[in-house]
Amino acid sequence: MFKQLLHDWPLAQQILHGRDGTGLEARSARTRALSPKNHGTQVARSVCPYCAVGCGELVYHRDGALVSIEGNPESPVSRGRLCPKGSNSFELLTHAGRQTRIKYRKPYSDRWETLDLEDAMDMIADRVWDTRERTFVDERDGQPLMQTTSMAHLGGATLDNEENYLIKKLFAAGLGMVCISNQARI
Repeated sequence: MFKQLLHDWPLAQQILHGRDGTGLEARSARTRALSPKNHGTQVARSVCPYCAVGCGELVYHRDGALVSIEGNPESPVSRGRLCPKGSNSFELLTHAGRQTRIKYRKPYSDRWETLDLEDAMDMIADRVWDTRERTFVDERDGQPLMQTTSMAHLGGATLDNEENYLIKKLFAAGLGMVCISNQARI
């Protein structure tokens, strides 16, 4: 038994066979039995949505489930590398702690409650429109102004380029909002 154990030990294989330890002799039986996590998956080529750089991504999936997201080495932009946001895009989509329901805390309350999407959207729309109606300035000093500075929008780091574009167009042109920014940078 000891002889077999010694024979199977990777270091003994390297010594016995005079190898440099970079091949199969450096692997245990358990390691040799492993397969890559993306083995047997389908891959879709994509572009990271989180900023305007356009890093290439490989999205691995199996049976309709996401397996992993990695940098695409063939991308001339990123050459297989992803920034912290791109590297975490898998977790942003699959993390068990990801919030999937709308939470609302009433003023002065110490508890969060769950809202339906329709109720939350109606509440937000009512508050935005009421603020715009109260604070919109049509003109100043006889010149058209068409703006409100009583509302602002700060987008999060997980908003993609298209979402930021639409937010800018809706809030600036549609509502007259001038205080708009996003955190599309790292």
